[in-house]
Amino acid sequence: MPDSIHFYEPRDGHRLPHNPFNAIVGPRPIGWISSRSSSGVLNLAPYSFFNAFNYVPPIVGFASIGYKDTVRNIVETGEFAWNLVTRPLAEAMNQTCAPVPFETDEFALAGLTPIDSRIISVPRVAESPVSFECRRTQIVQLETVSGEQVPTWLVLGEVVGVHIAQSLLKNGVYDTAAAEHVLRGGGPADYFSVDAAQHFLMTRPE
Repeated sequence: MPDSIHFYEPRDGHRLPHNPFNAIVGPRPIGWISSRSSSGVLNLAPYSFFNAFNYVPPIVGFASIGYKDTVRNIVETGEFAWNLVTRPLAEAMNQTCAPVPFETDEFALAGLTPIDSRIISVPRVAESPVSFECRRTQIVQLETVSGEQVPTWLVLGEVVGVHIAQSLLKNGVYDTAAAEHVLRGGGPADYFSVDAAQHFLMTRPE
């Protein structure tokens, strides 16, 4: 047992230089979400609250703190794509964080190439080796324990198409380390990457 514990109630503040919550629940995969407005404006934005929630059918989701362009687009069209952020794409991903006007095309801003999806009308990031084509299933505004609405929206979508670069399939098994996933750490500027040095095997008990 640790000999001393820093305890706080979030409603009273954490009393630390930086909120530790994001860093503790992490590192997390980045929700690099491409979407298109009903008028055709492309949007590409990274979300640090992202994960997978179901196998069959595959369902992924991300939370948007604030009703941002991405949420508005998905409400309008019902579609979005998730694009894997890899180490070579980290700087481009960071460029798509910029607070720019609604009509700004973040693909062009970050020097990325939109490429047509197979099923949905939203383009993927051509430079990303893995993408999911998704159709909206639910959008939920979060609430506190007392029922007060929080200005954060959870967007869930069913994955209806998966794109994987053949180079990442080793004997038919996806090689996470070779893809060099970038993960959000939660500190002021903390990110992590995955490589073979962190890999270990552990089978489930039968």
